[in-house]
Amino acid sequence: MTTFKPGLVHSPVTPFKADHSIDYETYAKLIEFHLHNGAEAIAAPMPAGEDMSLKDDEQGVLLDFVLKQVKGRVPVIAHVSDAGTTIAIERAKHAEKQGVAAIVSHPPYFWHPKASMVVEHLAQIGNATKLPYFLCSPPVEDVGTPLTVEITLDVIDRVPTLQGVVDSTMDFVIMVETVSLGATKRPGFQLIPGTDYMVTAGAIGAMGVFSQLAAVAPKLVRQVYDLCTQQKFVEARAGQEDLAELAHCLKLAGLAGLKGAQRAMGRECGRPRPPARALSDAEQSKLAASLQGMKFLQAEPRGW
Repeated sequence: MTTFKPGLVHSPVTPFKADHSIDYETYAKLIEFHLHNGAEAIAAPMPAGEDMSLKDDEQGVLLDFVLKQVKGRVPVIAHVSDAGTTIAIERAKHAEKQGVAAIVSHPPYFWHPKASMVVEHLAQIGNATKLPYFLCSPPVEDVGTPLTVEITLDVIDRVPTLQGVVDSTMDFVIMVETVSLGATKRPGFQLIPGTDYMVTAGAIGAMGVFSQLAAVAPKLVRQVYDLCTQQKFVEARAGQEDLAELAHCLKLAGLAGLKGAQRAMGRECGRPRPPARALSDAEQSKLAASLQGMKFLQAEPRGW
């Protein structure tokens, strides 16, 4: 199989209306924003897209919508994770039928199966299609079994289409072992940052990125990404530090922080679905003021 290198992947949020239904009109504008601001691929619906809040039928409709909106301009990567193996397999098969470029999945969540069961789960998903396959870190490790290096190596042995790991742990040992040991089993095996901290991961051999912050600061994300692909990690540090400041600010605001930041930048995407809590008016004002104080955001696009 030809190696699929995702490159700079944007992971968009899922816009919701006041009644919590998906706002497809806004979603179309959001996808166009990402396409016109540096996305080399689109991954949906990732945790930033509140995938666990989407109903089964919504998952398929949303993916179909993304593919139709993108119209082949960049690859679309389908996130097919679920706590149930059969459900995840059906999502993977649907994604393949609809024409995605690759699939990505993390271990089951909200229960703690043994490592051998996780390997079986991930292997069955990967072998259900002929698509390039990537593993990814679960969004919250304490509500499920974490993705260990040992699990990854076992899945490599079971799934010929497995091409890499999208890592959000930022655990240096895990990243180094994934790069080195993964490549011994499968030449070209990829480590891809699942956060916007590209410099640290790139310095040990990672490539590409699944970016959430590109929804707020796409120019800065592109700048850091380009420097890292050129292995100019020292030059990329200043931009990485700016991204770290932005990431920390949004983290303090919780799941609603990313949508709140987009609202502050003139790109309203609604509030998150319950049980995630939306920002209060006071919290939104405080977040907007914090963003206003970040001089590097002055160069970023406002509005759609």
